[in-house]
Amino acid sequence: MTDSNNMIINLALFGMTQSGKSSAGNILLGSTDFHSSFSPCSVTKDCCLGRSCHLCGFMRRGGQEITLQIQVLDTPGYPHSRLKQEHVKQEVKEALAHHFGQEGLHLALLVQRADVPLCGQEASSSVQMIQELLGHAWKNYTAILFTHAEKIEEAGFSEDKYLHEASDTLLTLLNSIQHRYIFQYKKGNSLNEQRIKILERIMEFIKENCYQVLTFK
Repeated sequence: MTDSNNMIINLALFGMTQSGKSSAGNILLGSTDFHSSFSPCSVTKDCCLGRSCHLCGFMRRGGQEITLQIQVLDTPGYPHSRLKQEHVKQEVKEALAHHFGQEGLHLALLVQRADVPLCGQEASSSVQMIQELLGHAWKNYTAILFTHAEKIEEAGFSEDKYLHEASDTLLTLLNSIQHRYIFQYKKGNSLNEQRIKILERIMEFIKENCYQVLTFK
C-alpha cells in the first residue's frame, strides 16, 4: 500500500504448459500484457511482470473506499517443453526476489485446466515448485485457479459435483490450501465481469490472511 486509500496486490501465476496462465493473467490485469496463444509447446519462456490500471472504489476498508492496483508475475510452464526444470525454477526464484522481494507476495495462483485431471508426477511438478519457492508457509499463500471452467458446465457438472468427483491428488491439494479455489469461465459474462468476480474472490483469500505477504531474499 502506498497510502491509506491505495492498495497494491501482488500475485504470481504457476502451472503446467498450456494451462492458461498468461490468458488468466491478462484477465486479472484487464489488458493484453502477456502473450497467449494455443501451441503444441510451451509459449512463455521468461518471467514477466504486468501492472493493471487503478481500480477506483473497488472495495471498502475501515469505512473508506480503496483504489486497487494488481501486479501479476507470469511464469514459464513447469515442466517446460524446451527449458530444463532447474533453469525455470531459478528464473522464477530470481523474479520473485526482484519484483516482490520487499513488497511481498500476497497470493500464488496455481493455474489448472478444469478439463484436465490433476494426477501423476508431471501434474504435481508445479505444486512442488511452489512448495520449494514459497517455503513452509506455501499452504497459506496458494490458491487454485481453474481455467476453461465452461467445459465442466458443458459436461453437465456443477462446481460441487466436479470437486466431489475430482482426483485424490486434487482433493489432497485442496485440503492442504484450505479449499481456496476459483473457477474462471469464458462463456456468458463479459471479460470485465469475469475479472471482477475473480478479483473479489482473490481479495477474500487475502483478507483471510489479514493482508500478510511472503517476502523473498
